[in-house]
Amino acid sequence: MVTENRKAFHEYFILDRFETGIVLTGTEIKAAREGKVQLRDAYAEIVQGEVWLRNAHFSPYSHGNIWNHEPTKKRKLLMRKAEIRKLTGKTVEKGLTLVPLKMYLKNGWLKCEVGLCKGKKSHDKRDAIAEREQNLEAKRAMNARNTRAHDN
Repeated sequence: MVTENRKAFHEYFILDRFETGIVLTGTEIKAAREGKVQLRDAYAEIVQGEVWLRNAHFSPYSHGNIWNHEPTKKRKLLMRKAEIRKLTGKTVEKGLTLVPLKMYLKNGWLKCEVGLCKGKKSHDKRDAIAEREQNLEAKRAMNARNTRAHDN
């Protein structure tokens, strides 16, 4: 795992996930291998049948030279045409958004997992937080009960 967009899980309902390749230069992949990537404000958009990653921040490579990359330039994501056509329809008609969820290395290649997302309303976010806290309290209670049973 290179990076994960935790904010996306809080801000959106993830309806579907897609694994994509990403076109990078040499210093960008080296920065990614060092874990110097942020997806916090990143999003993907479809322009003329191609998927582009916007606002993903790849920090400059520490041993790069004068041809080091620009940190927030747009980068092309590699997907099949059928997937792109399907996503184009959903993003235009239903008003859904493409959000990068995580980046990871797979067989030496950097992959980006893109989610088809629907924005949460503020009450949805509160419900999710309340549910998470309930689950955490239940887990703690179970752990406390199990430790008491083992002590006896």
